[in-house]
Amino acid sequence: MTCASCAARVERSLNALDGVHATVNLAVERAHVRHRADISAQDLIRAVESTGYRAAVIGAAHEPPVEDTDVPAGRLRPRLVASALLAAPVLALSMIPAWQFTGWQWLAFALTTPIVAWGGYPFHRAALRTARHGAATMDTLVSLGTVAAYLWSVVAVATGTGHLYFETAAVVTVFLLAGRYAESHAKRSAGAALRELLELGAKDAAVLRRGDDGKHTEVRVPITELAVGEVIVVRPGERIATDGVVIDGATALDTSAMTGESLPVDVTEGDAVLGGSLNTTGLILVRATRVGADTQLARMAQLVTDAQAGKASIQRLADRVSAVFVPAVLAIAVSTLLGWLLAGAAVTSAFTAAVAVLIIACPCALGLATPTAILVGTGRGAQLGILIKNPQVLETVKDIDTVVLDKTGTVTTGVMSVAGLAAAHGEDPDVVLARAAAVEAGSEHPIAAAVVAGARTAGLSIAPVAEFASRPGHGVTGLVDGVRVEVARSSVAHQTGTAVEVSWDDRVRGTITLSDTVRPSSAAAIAELTAMGITPMLLTGDGAVVARAVAGRVGIAPGDVIADVLPTDKADAIKRLQAQGRRVAMVGDGVNDSVALATADIGMAMGTGTDAAIEAGDVTLVRGDLSTVPTALRLSARTLRIIRQNLIWAFGYNVAAIPLAAAGMLNPMIAGAAMAASSVLVVTNSLRLRAFR
Repeated sequence: MTCASCAARVERSLNALDGVHATVNLAVERAHVRHRADISAQDLIRAVESTGYRAAVIGAAHEPPVEDTDVPAGRLRPRLVASALLAAPVLALSMIPAWQFTGWQWLAFALTTPIVAWGGYPFHRAALRTARHGAATMDTLVSLGTVAAYLWSVVAVATGTGHLYFETAAVVTVFLLAGRYAESHAKRSAGAALRELLELGAKDAAVLRRGDDGKHTEVRVPITELAVGEVIVVRPGERIATDGVVIDGATALDTSAMTGESLPVDVTEGDAVLGGSLNTTGLILVRATRVGADTQLARMAQLVTDAQAGKASIQRLADRVSAVFVPAVLAIAVSTLLGWLLAGAAVTSAFTAAVAVLIIACPCALGLATPTAILVGTGRGAQLGILIKNPQVLETVKDIDTVVLDKTGTVTTGVMSVAGLAAAHGEDPDVVLARAAAVEAGSEHPIAAAVVAGARTAGLSIAPVAEFASRPGHGVTGLVDGVRVEVARSSVAHQTGTAVEVSWDDRVRGTITLSDTVRPSSAAAIAELTAMGITPMLLTGDGAVVARAVAGRVGIAPGDVIADVLPTDKADAIKRLQAQGRRVAMVGDGVNDSVALATADIGMAMGTGTDAAIEAGDVTLVRGDLSTVPTALRLSARTLRIIRQNLIWAFGYNVAAIPLAAAGMLNPMIAGAAMAASSVLVVTNSLRLRAFR
């Protein structure tokens, strides 16, 4: 496809099928189709072919996508170079009368013929193909303009009368080839981020498999043959083939390409690892937990691909214009020709103006304005650990004035730890902690895990527990060293976190305070949001005292804390804010956040959270770091600004240029150069997003 008209025609043809909803993206030359089960791939392909194009179904989600089906830059280069060499003497002879020897017209004819016939062949072929289907595109305008100038000149040479336009046909063809060549390179650059993401995946892996002799040996297999549960050997310098858990060894992993995290992450036995991570130092054994399309890398690639195939609402206007643009331009060109002739102007002037209209009006820039910006913006986001699922999110970002943050697992790590221990008078704090840990060792509650971890960190020995019993919502009890010890939730609120009381012999022997660790990046991220004019708010099921203490540590005002909220009521809290006229972004990580994420104007799911939250969110923050929240908002706003700049240029260029061409104020050669430059300008402007930090 070469212009917005091409994409619009393919999209209309697909959507004409009952039960099909399709969006066609010019920049990546793909259609994203939702359809009923009884619609086959062949039905879709036939619909595309009915418009004069060919199509193929892209394979599984984890496979790299096909390359651009546009005329490759490699095939354009020889046409461009040869045409430019042939056009130079044609232009010189036509523009410098002193060089015009007897019969120079025939030399110009001989040099221009291969330029128009061979150099311009991609344009003519596309124009004929669409004409056979009763349609017109940018290529129709280009082909008509250059062929008309060429044929007019041929007749003039043969008859010996009339003005020659060989230089117009030759130079315009060269300019258009140069524009298409530059555009092809720029479009490939625009998609570089996604290609780099896909190329992170290893092609094969060293797997330990049991041989006939019962011994495990290393076998290198393609990643398509990997199965869940298999053990992979990963040496320094190799990429981890799939998501898994380290079962032996320790190393540091470079995950920067997927999460934007610049520092290597230390992993050891029991730690989860992502496929695509680069092993930097040690040898590790990894047991595969997800393979193929289920890995996080494959899911990231699919999310980015889906986003790039989608359309922002702002593009619908461009689509509506492009649907009627080419026929309108053809009508304007004919009207220009007739208008000049009826006004008594020379045929030469009328013809020049009509050809200029045909060439200047090509809507390439209009078709590339939005998709190239989305292509680069979403790709750059993926490199920074920000997955934007839907391009329409970009248009919502500009109005966001409130960011609601879930506390546990979002502002904090979600992992509790012992923050303090107050022993009763005469009691040994170590004994209190050790006996509490002994009882809690029988429980799987997060508080229990924190108490046990605290005792181990303190170097205390944990005695076995007998007659263990748990009372949900209250606490646990058991015999430790022959004494019945009870650990129960304290009824007294503590500012620093949750408190449990440790008792035996009917007396409270001490109080252990546990707190959820605030993420190191939370305060800086919240400060950045505030500097952007956005109000950060804390939403939590914890009590008001604990919630305000956490809010105070990260810079959230006490009045912007919503505490004591049941999981089922989080969405209602979002609705109340929206009812006040606020535009709300919600950031969360748990299953209980999924409804609130879906309710918010923009839902941002922490990539370290649950699948339910990630599915409900509009944006996924792969790194699980709050610092990516302001980054995601700034990237989205920047992408939208680039889209608007592109559309203003594309619309403004055509609105201003067509009347000038019709008035005879634009030479066709200048029109051709301007048209080619406009497309390259739009794509180059979009490429500025690659430098976003």
